[in-house]
Amino acid sequence: MESVQSVKNRFELIGNDAGFNRAIEKALQVAPTDISVLVTGESGVGKESIPKIIHSQSFRKHAKYIAVNCGAIPEGTIDSELFGHEKGAFTGATTTRSGYFEVADGGTIFLDEVGELPLPTQVRLLRVLENGEFLKVGSSNTQKTDVRIVAATNVKMFEAIEKGKFREDLYYRLSTVEIHLPPLRERKGDIHLLFRKFASDFAMKYKMPTVRLDENAVSLLSNYRWSGNIRQLRNIAEQISVLEKDRAIDAQTLRNYLPDAGKNLPAIVKESKKGDSDFANEREILYKVLFDMKNDLNDLKKLTNELMSSGNANEVREENPNLIKRVFSNESAVDDYEEIIDNGYSETTIDTPQSYANTAIVNDNSEPETVESTDRYDFAQEVEEEESLSLMDKEIELIKKSLERHKGKRKAAAEDLGISERTLYRKIKQYDL
Repeated sequence: MESVQSVKNRFELIGNDAGFNRAIEKALQVAPTDISVLVTGESGVGKESIPKIIHSQSFRKHAKYIAVNCGAIPEGTIDSELFGHEKGAFTGATTTRSGYFEVADGGTIFLDEVGELPLPTQVRLLRVLENGEFLKVGSSNTQKTDVRIVAATNVKMFEAIEKGKFREDLYYRLSTVEIHLPPLRERKGDIHLLFRKFASDFAMKYKMPTVRLDENAVSLLSNYRWSGNIRQLRNIAEQISVLEKDRAIDAQTLRNYLPDAGKNLPAIVKESKKGDSDFANEREILYKVLFDMKNDLNDLKKLTNELMSSGNANEVREENPNLIKRVFSNESAVDDYEEIIDNGYSETTIDTPQSYANTAIVNDNSEPETVESTDRYDFAQEVEEEESLSLMDKEIELIKKSLERHKGKRKAAAEDLGISERTLYRKIKQYDL
């Protein structure tokens, strides 16, 4: 048995990724047997190389090797292509034809995109896998064949089985051994190696100097998502080789060839079960609502904090017009806010879309309170600003200072703070003052 490196050299496979090497090792281990193999992986990862390796290392290597793209053959003719047909079996069948399973007897058939096979053809294929028998289209005579099958697919097979598009028994017959090829984005160390190989090949093909990437371009190349995998990387290497006059490629030039470069954001993964999927969607909506509420509440806190710190409502209004509009998101709410700060926080309440911001001040653990008209910020300027204090800590400190100033008289302290005596009593009880 050849080594992994010698096989890579023989089939011109580039890469040192552990997952990629493991796939080749499994192909070499399974090659001397007659076990059916299913190669899985995204489109463009190079799945067609695995069946070639298996065939070349098997005792069938001197017999025929036939590769069939199941997705490219029309449903009406695929049975004829695979199993053959008799003369007159259907319109246009003017002669008897041998199918791939008959022609490849003793060899290997590679069924690419096997997940695209129609269900009637899957039944015929299952019979071949179980006892090596098949029927030509239009014939009643059973024929025998000795063919090894290696299949490949980029379809999520369990989802296809759940949807009734692929037979479960056929899947287990095909996937006696499953070999998975990792996507290019999981082989970051191999991406630049592959690009250099493709760039060198195209330089020879088009008789021009080889393009080279600078350090930033290499970093951009390695961190790109590569949804088209090796096929996409090869196409981009060819485009750059042909179109760019300057053979030294920087990141900005490379970015012009990469769709949505720099926008590889996390994607929401669809759950396999319906119940889980519904729950995930509801959870996403809930997270968004909570996130929006948090932003609005932070804006409201910022605005309130500035009012408490400066005591100058007009100045705060002039410096924060956008913040006010964002917190009170409709025109009537902004008008109400203007009226409140002009009147020194009268008992007018603000009708906002936010359920948690429908009054001038909202207390965390109490009912919304309207604010009595008074200048309650005179003493607030005496409070020393500490960035580490939260809004609640400042409120506690203000209450304490007001009570100390008025020697514990709640009515005077409440008037100083601009709140009702009942509210002050509740806050004293709430904060255990």
